[in-house]
Amino acid sequence: MPDLNCCWCGDDVEPRRWALGIRCCLTCGETQAVKARASWCIVQEYTKGNYQYVTAQSARATVKQTNQKQTRGE
Repeated sequence: MPDLNCCWCGDDVEPRRWALGIRCCLTCGETQAVKARASWCIVQEYTKGNYQYVTAQSARATVKQTNQKQTRGE
């Protein structure tokens, strides 16, 4: 059985997490998840529309489409 140590801090990793292919402890995993979520951008389409995830590549077009003051043809 391999050493079940976190790839970032060297702490022990739960065997069930290791079996799922997760090679970091809960603390390091949470830290990485918080960093990833900080870069997310979600906008709401119109006033009562759906929420949609905006990537860096689609941000300009998406935000332009959700602007209620601008006509669609522009």
